[in-house]
Amino acid sequence: MKRYKYKSKVNFQLDPAPMTDVIFLLLIFFMLSSSFIINQGIKIKLPKTTVSKEQLENKLVITITKKNKLFLNTKQVSIKNLPVQLKNALVNQKEKMLIIKADKDVLHGIVVEIMDIAKTNGVEKLAIATEAKKNK
Repeated sequence: MKRYKYKSKVNFQLDPAPMTDVIFLLLIFFMLSSSFIINQGIKIKLPKTTVSKEQLENKLVITITKKNKLFLNTKQVSIKNLPVQLKNALVNQKEKMLIIKADKDVLHGIVVEIMDIAKTNGVEKLAIATEAKKNK
């Protein structure tokens, strides 16, 4: 008669502690390696476009709110003082570029007037900020 040797079953348990450590390390790595772009505290709704290129460098920005208030970077300016403020701000800029962030409800004429003031006061490049459309 043949005798069979029965192998005892090994109880295998997966320890969740090392797996949790790895997950948290990956989470910390991705949080630290991500770059966040924080917009200024001026609330506007930008027009949406399918092609949007973010300007990451520190540029000169004019923001036009829904109520037609003008901000040069974060400082509120009037349209009469804008030429002087632009000339002063452009002194420190090596690339004479201006980004216009206008609310989508702002009238076209105001944006064109700001562009005209900018061009006559030394701005060489103009850019209009938009927001990327979300694809469904």
